[in-house]
Amino acid sequence: MPALFSENTEGFEDSFGYRFNNKKLLVAALTHKSYHHENPEESPEHNERLEFLGDSVLGLVIAEKLFLDQVGFSEAEMSKMKSYLVKEAVLFEMASKISLGSYLRLGKGEESTGGRQKKSVLSDAFEALVGAVFLDSDYETVRTLVLDLFREKIPDVISRKEGYDFKSELQERCQSLFGVLPEYRIVKLEGEEHKRIFTAEVSINRQLYGSGMGKSKKEAQMAAAKEAFERLMQEQPGG
Repeated sequence: MPALFSENTEGFEDSFGYRFNNKKLLVAALTHKSYHHENPEESPEHNERLEFLGDSVLGLVIAEKLFLDQVGFSEAEMSKMKSYLVKEAVLFEMASKISLGSYLRLGKGEESTGGRQKKSVLSDAFEALVGAVFLDSDYETVRTLVLDLFREKIPDVISRKEGYDFKSELQERCQSLFGVLPEYRIVKLEGEEHKRIFTAEVSINRQLYGSGMGKSKKEAQMAAAKEAFERLMQEQPGG
């Protein structure tokens, strides 16, 4: 292992807040398969197996947190929030937070195509890192590290109800209460072709219930559905 890489991992451990007992686990977590394929003798392992383990450990930590802290939430509600919190975009955000991309070992091809900033590469490496910490320590240690990284994200997701498919929720609620489906329409399109902003409205029984804006029709409709769903919940709390 080059000396510079060793120094970098020490710097990473300092910023990450965890010092590995088994440095080989950290090296494996930071090694992309492209580097392994180009340097099989120097790097006999890469991070895909650790990613598999880390995915399960991370899911358990998030699920436990939601279960213990949000007693009033249903299984479906917790499942949607958990799915949101462990999706690629959120894990990329967490990886960027600890500058994980700067410490990855990438093959020349992956390096040349911007691998250090790819969502898929960074989110996979973050899961691998979680798996490596788990193997190097114990569940309580990795739980503390994960929850510290997610300390702002989890409350935000809970308060905003991120991860909800509001279109599906609204459809189910409308069919249950009124026996009809919500109706959507795009009422405004603004901006240049590559920067378009859509405005959507949703009506129930021909009555306007919500509106929303987004960079696509789907995003605008989801925003409108969210507003309509929340209004419907206020009007029909027991429905």
